[in-house]
Amino acid sequence: MLDRARELDAADPLSGYRDRFDLPDGVIYLDGNSLGALPRATSARMQQVIREEWGEGLIRSWNDADWISAARRVGGKIAPLIGAGPREVVACDSTSVNLFKLIAAALDMRSGRKVILSEPGNFPTDLYMIAGLERQGLAERRLAERDKLIGALDDDVALLLLTQVHYKSGAMHDMAGLTSAAHGAGALVLWDLSHSGGAMPVDLNACHADFAVGCGYKYLNGGPGAPAYAFVAERHHAALHQPLTGWFGHAAPFEFSDDYAPAPGIDRLQCGTSPILGLAALEVGVELIAEIGVDRLFGKSRALSEFFLECLVEQDLKLELVSPQDSAERGSQLSFRHPEAYAICQALIARGVIGDFRDPDILRLGFAPAYLRFEDMAEAARHLAEVLRTGEWERPEFRERAAVT
Repeated sequence: MLDRARELDAADPLSGYRDRFDLPDGVIYLDGNSLGALPRATSARMQQVIREEWGEGLIRSWNDADWISAARRVGGKIAPLIGAGPREVVACDSTSVNLFKLIAAALDMRSGRKVILSEPGNFPTDLYMIAGLERQGLAERRLAERDKLIGALDDDVALLLLTQVHYKSGAMHDMAGLTSAAHGAGALVLWDLSHSGGAMPVDLNACHADFAVGCGYKYLNGGPGAPAYAFVAERHHAALHQPLTGWFGHAAPFEFSDDYAPAPGIDRLQCGTSPILGLAALEVGVELIAEIGVDRLFGKSRALSEFFLECLVEQDLKLELVSPQDSAERGSQLSFRHPEAYAICQALIARGVIGDFRDPDILRLGFAPAYLRFEDMAEAARHLAEVLRTGEWERPEFRERAAVT
């Protein structure tokens, strides 16, 4: 399989992009679905912002370096990656904060309805944000299994909130079908794109989506804690009222009025001062992913995951796959169930094969195609087979839970 992998790498039209990332030697990085690798251009850009724009320009750079437009500019570059218009996306705050803002806005737009419908096992922060509004008496959480979601839509549902690609299994929802069903019931829809934006084709406007959020630190390679992004369909801009009415969302923030007046369009979704360093790093990652092209990335992602599964068969490994078997029905990851998944993950990390663990029993391997090779797939499968066959994972140090898993 290693010889075949090298042949596939030699024929890979995206192979040259690996050198655009700063990857440590001896590491096979299968956790880009949790934290993307560092683009080489990011360090130089950060030095420019720190030394020139901040160090020399100081506060003048809000105008001279156009810091004031950074959130909208970076959002505009993310927009085509998710099928949105340039005035429909802003890069700001965190995914959690943007979820809170848009859930509250949806409740405001659907007066008389309080139910937020989601599924059990959705990413926790999505459910926690609903719970926060529920404690204030503004919302009511309703959960339904994915095959029962459409049946759970009724006249009480204000918003359907789902993650397009499930963080544990990688299974994809039918965005167009569920959005249409929710609209038919009079509800709005908010999609979490954290595990799909920048990794696979997304077309929010073709699906008539209302709202979306996503993070900047996974497939967009914006760095740890990178700013998130939020989408609001242009048809909703005039009616949108979000609860965190901070000064950067004001129509004229530097008039310093005592009374809040929302900015026109997507800018009203901003809250506090833009994190310029974070936005600068994110912009580099977004530009690189846009240059490569999401369609090409997803095509390679599917090929990498299929080849990895072939390598497991070659190694005669029979792990329980919890991701959909069909690569067209999953995101850019494979997840396996094993009662000792945590220890196995730690043993792999000790060998330089970095994936991650999701409680209680999921070994999750992400395929970030911008910088992964087919050779990495063959080698990762070999390491996994050796860890399982030798019982290497049974060593005590691999069973000690760290704070981050």
